Amino acid sequence: MDSAETPQIMRSAAPSGEAPRPVLVGLIGAGIQASRMPALHQAEGAAQGLGYIYKLIDLTVLGLTEAALPELLTAARRFGFAGLNVTHPCKQAVVPLLDGLSEDARIIGAVNTVVFGPDGRATGHNTDVSGFAEGFRRELSDAARERVVQMGAGGAGAAVAHALLGLGVGRLELVDTDRTRAERLARELCRRFGAGRAAPADSAEVAIAHADGIVNATPVGMEKYPGTPVEVRALRRGLWVVDIIYFPIETELLRQARALGCRTMGGGGMAVFQAVDAFRLFTGIEPDAERMLRHFERL
Repeated sequence: MDSAETPQIMRSAAPSGEAPRPVLVGLIGAGIQASRMPALHQAEGAAQGLGYIYKLIDLTVLGLTEAALPELLTAARRFGFAGLNVTHPCKQAVVPLLDGLSEDARIIGAVNTVVFGPDGRATGHNTDVSGFAEGFRRELSDAARERVVQMGAGGAGAAVAHALLGLGVGRLELVDTDRTRAERLARELCRRFGAGRAAPADSAEVAIAHADGIVNATPVGMEKYPGTPVEVRALRRGLWVVDIIYFPIETELLRQARALGCRTMGGGGMAVFQAVDAFRLFTGIEPDAERMLRHFERL
């Protein structure tokens, strides 16, 4: 694999009077039937004058696992897809199957957007970092962030962790069911941001007792994985709570946190702003971010 450049941005979809340029893209993941991405992307595509189609490729519905990724990527190329979004559980598994990576994707080791070039080359990007960062800046820009606890060190978690440290978090403590994964991510973060900036934590509850805020970057709370990633008794007033899940838009974690008086942030902002960047990569056209945010809020 090699690094890749961002495609040049076009100013318009098609000259007046010409047929809409067709764009076929999709989302690969498990349990994604409730995803709002098709509606969000297709609405912006229509507004840009494109013949934009966004398909769900749901591993759960198809009875597949991430082991089917090579076959699915080949099929997408052959059917003329411009690109694919990638979500749980495929963000890391897809990396070795690609021909090139953007700088963010290479550093993070996870991909959420794959673009197929005219020559068929598949290039991986990660728009989760910029998507999370933009959402956080809009909703929690004044929040204390000396010490933060993050649950989840997988593909999405790696992107969110990089974004958090880039936003000025002093120390990030990582909790994952696979401690080795948390340790590995912590080492990578310390190499990039400095010694002591990240560390694995044995107990979410103990770490949260000394934290300014917490972030859920696990799938726990999704419709397919109901519940909370941490015991509710660990929450307290004065803590800010972020959940990157956006379906449902209010997870059980956020509902319980709000009931205690915590400031909260759902996954909607991250979902929209990562989609803004993905749309740009798929089409070469600059999307209207505010329009996409308004449309997401109406969904």
